[in-house]
Amino acid sequence: MKSIPLRVRTRAAKSKKHSVQAIVAALFALLVIAASAYTFLVLKHDPTLTDLRGRLLGASTLHPLGTDHLGRDVLTRLLLGGGQTLGYSLLALGAALVIGIPFGIVAGYKRGWVDKLFMRIADGFLAFPDTIVAIVLSGLLGAGIGNLVLAIVIVKWVSYARLVRSTVLSESQKDYIRIARTNGLSDARIMTKHLLPHIAGHVLVLASLDLGKIILLISSLSYIGLGAQPPTPEWGAMLNDSRPYFQSRPELMVYPGLAIVSVVLLANMLGDYLRDRFDVKKEVQP
Repeated sequence: MKSIPLRVRTRAAKSKKHSVQAIVAALFALLVIAASAYTFLVLKHDPTLTDLRGRLLGASTLHPLGTDHLGRDVLTRLLLGGGQTLGYSLLALGAALVIGIPFGIVAGYKRGWVDKLFMRIADGFLAFPDTIVAIVLSGLLGAGIGNLVLAIVIVKWVSYARLVRSTVLSESQKDYIRIARTNGLSDARIMTKHLLPHIAGHVLVLASLDLGKIILLISSLSYIGLGAQPPTPEWGAMLNDSRPYFQSRPELMVYPGLAIVSVVLLANMLGDYLRDRFDVKKEVQP
């Protein structure tokens, strides 16, 4: 009886894992779409309208998840809060990529004083933990979701620039880059046509894994009052608003907490899939 090769078993296990992840993601997406359609097409609640006569109501057909301490529909605010949290997280991530990728390519390809200057700047940013720097910058800039996004961008772009730089340093020594230079291709053409495709897989994996961290960072800083301000619906702010009512209505904190955990878990699943898809064994060290 012939044994199944290890490589075939590994591929089968990865394929099964990806199938389970796809089913979970699809079910979650269908649930969100159905809840959104019912909420915004049927119920049509104003997420900021207060109704003290209907405060802290339980679940009903009119309010599927009940109401909060100001009589606002929890489901409506939860769905809109997801748009706020996820939208600003993607905005911060995209801005960090736009800054970090070109900076890393130029530093790794040009080397010399450009690379030395970049490394000194990177060392300054990496001397302290990301969360501490983001909290300090948010405190200095002032409370508000815009300032929080700016603080996250300032913190996060360095990690992408370092990853891109280390990949470019490795790739620029290979024969195809030397041939491109010999053929007279400009530096800009080499960086965009030959180097950029090689860093895409590494950057996508890091970005998908970093998305969950940014969501947690925005939610946690909004929870302590440095992010979204009332009455804007946002998951971290909703957790803070519901804290005084934890003993009487614990579900008011459970709903946004579960939403944060679910989205972060899906982001990590996406990162695992991309890591296997692009065969990224480990980050390239600078």
